[in-house]
Amino acid sequence: MPASSLVILILGLFAAAALGYFAAKTAPRKELPKEQPEPQGSVVPLDGPESEVVGPTTERPTEPSRPPAVSTADLLERLRDAIEHIEQGVILCDDSGTELFRNQSAKQYVEARDGLVLVEAAVEELMIKALAGRAVRREVELFGPPAQSFVVSAQPFTDGAGLGALAIVEDHSLQRRTETVRRDFVANISHELKTPIGALGLLAETIRDEPESEVVARLAERMIVEADRAAHTIDDLLELSRIEFGDETEFDEISVQSVVSEATARIASAAGHSGIEVIVDLSPQIQVLGDRRQLVSAVFNLLDNAVKYSPEGSEILVTAIVESGESDRSEQAPFGRSFNDSSTGSVVKLSVADAGIGIPRKDLDRVFERFYRVDRARSRATGGTGLGLAIVRHVVSNHQGNVSVDSIEGVGTTFTLSLAAIQPLQENP
Repeated sequence: MPASSLVILILGLFAAAALGYFAAKTAPRKELPKEQPEPQGSVVPLDGPESEVVGPTTERPTEPSRPPAVSTADLLERLRDAIEHIEQGVILCDDSGTELFRNQSAKQYVEARDGLVLVEAAVEELMIKALAGRAVRREVELFGPPAQSFVVSAQPFTDGAGLGALAIVEDHSLQRRTETVRRDFVANISHELKTPIGALGLLAETIRDEPESEVVARLAERMIVEADRAAHTIDDLLELSRIEFGDETEFDEISVQSVVSEATARIASAAGHSGIEVIVDLSPQIQVLGDRRQLVSAVFNLLDNAVKYSPEGSEILVTAIVESGESDRSEQAPFGRSFNDSSTGSVVKLSVADAGIGIPRKDLDRVFERFYRVDRARSRATGGTGLGLAIVRHVVSNHQGNVSVDSIEGVGTTFTLSLAAIQPLQENP
């Protein structure tokens, strides 16, 4: 039996028992007949047609001991404890619509001050229909961020006279997210690989019929470029999907300096080839709670973007400061982790600034979209896949932070990551 079917069966038993219990408590009691005095003897039936009168001193045959019966109240309490710990939200009401029970998972919808209020509204609407005798189901989509998906179902429980209704709220956000990532991955990879694979096929056909060795060598070099382009696209797609799924995510207290040092080491070769100097100016004591691999990937992609769109001989400046401020601590830490007690609302501002060509104002709101390129010709020439900034956005989202961009065409661009600080040791003056 699937786990979901088993949960629904348990909820059905609980609802039936609870509604029956409350109905019995509120029903008028009937007068029991007065107890009649027992005769001095009792009749014990025998196998034959005759009966034997047993006197008051005759011992009755002993019956095997039975386990004590569980009362309805005890059974309800055990079922209640079990349902309190399941992931689905459970709401139970009687035939008048009065709420009798709501488990911990369902209480978040009543107390919500964000999009989850729409889930509670759906529960209330479907519960009315269930009390009218209809089994109903509805999907509730919250566009976020983060995007969430819920399925609310309600069904009546009746003994012919009507006892009440049960509503169940299931969070399908992870399943929907998985489906979306898989669908986007297939669509994106087919779109982005179409050009380099088509070029490789055309170049291969040309080489097959080309007698000149110099032309063959030149075409072979072009084939290498297109193959590298396809490989880079695949690598970035796999990295983006891994970050979106949260696979192998490990959150820990991390030094921002160590993250930046690893990222600058990875970009050193490309920067040196263009004569670009990467300058790092930050305190080694600044720390954040995060996944090291993801943060290194985000900083590297910002540096890679800066190198590709900066003139030769220019500088890229990486800085980090801690700004004090009151942030909303009601939000949960990444992947269920608790924020360190020393995290009192301070935020690490990690910036990567270049003196490159800049980004037009009309494109600032779209640069974090997958495969969006401001200058497609330049991006193709530099080997860009259009996925670097999408990776940055998802990394920051996984860390409950945000990323901003400030750019002036012909002057330069500054990307800033805002992450929750732990053990803030310095503040912005």
